[in-house]
Amino acid sequence: MPNNHLPLTVNHLPFKNPNLRFAALFVDGLAQAGLESVVISPGSRSTPLTLAFEAHPGIETFLHIDERGAGFYALGMALASDKPVALICTSGTAVANYLPTIIEAQMSQVPLLILTGDRPHELRHSGANQTIDQVKIFGDQVLWSVDMPLPQEDVPEVALRHVQTTAVRAYATANGLRKGPVHVNFPFRKPLEPSAEEIRAWRLEIESATPISNLQSPISRGKIMPTDEQLDWLTAVLTHHPRGLIICGPRCPGGDFPAAVTALAQQTGYPLLADPLSGVRFFNRGGFDDEEKKSAKSVDNLSISGYETFLQHNPGWPEPEMIVRFGQVPTSKWLNAYLDKIQPAIRLHIRESGVWADDSQRTTHFWQMNETAVCQTLTARLENHQPNPTWHQTIYATEKAAWDALESQLHQHWFDGPALPILLDQLPENANILIGNSLPVRHLDQYGRSRPKTLHIFGNRGASGIDGNIATGLGLATATKRPTFIVVGDITALHDLNSLLLARQTPNATIIVLNNNGGGIFRRLPISQHEPPFTDRFLTPHGRTFAHAAAMFELDYILAENRESFVAAVETAVAHPAPRLIELLTDGAQDEQIRRQINQLLKEGNA
Repeated sequence: MPNNHLPLTVNHLPFKNPNLRFAALFVDGLAQAGLESVVISPGSRSTPLTLAFEAHPGIETFLHIDERGAGFYALGMALASDKPVALICTSGTAVANYLPTIIEAQMSQVPLLILTGDRPHELRHSGANQTIDQVKIFGDQVLWSVDMPLPQEDVPEVALRHVQTTAVRAYATANGLRKGPVHVNFPFRKPLEPSAEEIRAWRLEIESATPISNLQSPISRGKIMPTDEQLDWLTAVLTHHPRGLIICGPRCPGGDFPAAVTALAQQTGYPLLADPLSGVRFFNRGGFDDEEKKSAKSVDNLSISGYETFLQHNPGWPEPEMIVRFGQVPTSKWLNAYLDKIQPAIRLHIRESGVWADDSQRTTHFWQMNETAVCQTLTARLENHQPNPTWHQTIYATEKAAWDALESQLHQHWFDGPALPILLDQLPENANILIGNSLPVRHLDQYGRSRPKTLHIFGNRGASGIDGNIATGLGLATATKRPTFIVVGDITALHDLNSLLLARQTPNATIIVLNNNGGGIFRRLPISQHEPPFTDRFLTPHGRTFAHAAAMFELDYILAENRESFVAAVETAVAHPAPRLIELLTDGAQDEQIRRQINQLLKEGNA
């Protein structure tokens, strides 16, 4: 919703300094568009923007001294709210440090506003200190890039209106149908600071503002709805193809979508294969009595999460005739391999953003329309449809057998894999998990069984980088105020140590480091059979623990070295929230050996 603070016009601003006047108009335009949060990294050239945000009563300011961490911190806040969050930094390499965040935001369609201070035009390409070419520096990684005009004292009023409308357009573009990052570059000429009298007068003006402008966001949009012809076709297709699968990948819509797609699965009898980051695997469905949940048509029976285990070999079913996909490409290696191998008649992908997500290039129909509306409308149309009971009973039997066997093995053997189901069991309803890339997300995918508990799972799966994962989780915790558990590997934690500075001020966040002393994911690759150079150039064991890092940043520290101590550590974190780092130490070589043994036993049916 737009900010309730009354808009400013040039007549409201007491500044003689044009930098401050431009910055105040731009920031107020963002507030009118709906901006609520900004993450600032300190610097001189961005002073006008920093002062404008700091003085604005409708926008909350946050600080992080490291631009790379600040970028991911804002990304986490935007992931949580699905609304734009702004970033501010000074000129030079500070700007370049935002690039990893911008790539992830672009790949995952996360709305961000990148506001960078810059030198005036006469200092560009001159060798001036801390001056680089910042114009369109992020290339195609942003949805829109604007180099603002240099603020001047005597400009026509249209130029000042341009400042405000550019702010509104930047917000609307970042928050559009396809969300993503927008870059606005601000050249400022010294002096950058107002006089003491100006800043005092400005604060008084903002506090006593009266309505003199009707500036509102001029850009709005509705939902893309299916036509009757499209719905007629899809209803007929679903009715005449009783063997189908619904695939929910990462970054499915929130809101009513989990309930809507679950209801569609129930009505069609199509099993729902839910990625851990889909928002559907860990979802408290409710609304069903005990008898319904026991029936073959039960929603819980249709939610399938063991595919990373049972698709490692031929599951023995007939091939599905229909695939309906939502969200990004699934995390699971074996699910993606299965989808690439089968030959259904129709592969339909529904995604309102219109962003393609099929690396196998096998989609037969791509519909750009609102996912929730399609699910709800189809469910209503299929009210009298009788699904094929044999199809979903067969797949559910495979699912149940796989989990019975796998969970038996996970209780018998200790390695880093069972840490994820232990965490899922302990967490309260509506808790957050930021799951790190590399091994943690793969463990969650294989060992995190679907359950009727709402847990909010996030991860940076757009580009799947290991930088900024801690900062992203802390941004989630800050934005939602919910209990948040950040699960990362040791190399990922080392990449983002600076962000532990933010952890001290985030008491609802617990960081869990799965420390197997190196890049354990490389043990799964063929290069692991080549020694040397495997250990020195890929595994890269570092021999470090995180006790000293926790002490340096004043975090409570718990060391866990076995199942019992890890369970106790998680219980402590849930019962007594505090800025805390839990370190689980395991043997990476042994972890991988146990994982492979379990997979082989399950494949042979000997578990």
